[in-house]
Amino acid sequence: MNVFRILGDLSHLLAMILLLGKIWRSKSCAGISGKSQILFALVFTTRYLDLFSNFISIYNTVMKVVFLLCAYVTVYMIYGKFRKTFDIENDTFRLEFLLVPVIGLSFLENYSFTPLEILWTFSIYLESVAILPQLFMISKTGEAETITTHYLFFLGLYRALYLANWIRRYQTENFYDQIAVVSGVVQTIFYCDFFYLYVTKVLKGKKLSLPMPI
Repeated sequence: MNVFRILGDLSHLLAMILLLGKIWRSKSCAGISGKSQILFALVFTTRYLDLFSNFISIYNTVMKVVFLLCAYVTVYMIYGKFRKTFDIENDTFRLEFLLVPVIGLSFLENYSFTPLEILWTFSIYLESVAILPQLFMISKTGEAETITTHYLFFLGLYRALYLANWIRRYQTENFYDQIAVVSGVVQTIFYCDFFYLYVTKVLKGKKLSLPMPI
């Protein structure tokens, strides 16, 4: 554990709380990609299958449970409680374009050809692209609510802080996880353009808008 890991976890948790709070307060999930949230729930499910069999620390266990609960509550709110407000017409990213290559890569590139290890690897690869349906939805509608952009910012910040965490661990422990690092870099790259728009527009009180696709 180091400060970058803790800050990364807190940033991740804050992102999820912001999203849940936005849905609950507005009684609406407009502008939120249900498909991205399904992918994130799948990420946590396949990553934390060792929840009751591999105890690392109280902190680790609590964070796993909280992330799982937040992910599934979010999916329930979108497809259950507030499903009438769900913008299904603009949440049209085809998940098979992500799931098929991620599943294939998980079988080809992993550390051990066992069910749990393959599923853990699958979760790492999937997390790196799970935000794409949300970014696609924003590009399709042309704009995003401020609270949604805050959610995306803290989600991207979490990945950036984890990159710093891996650098720190390599320096202090000589530890290097190639799968996690490469996937984290890919995921952070997806956020780079959004980070620029967030700093230049949202932080200045302007609404984030993107060019409408032709």
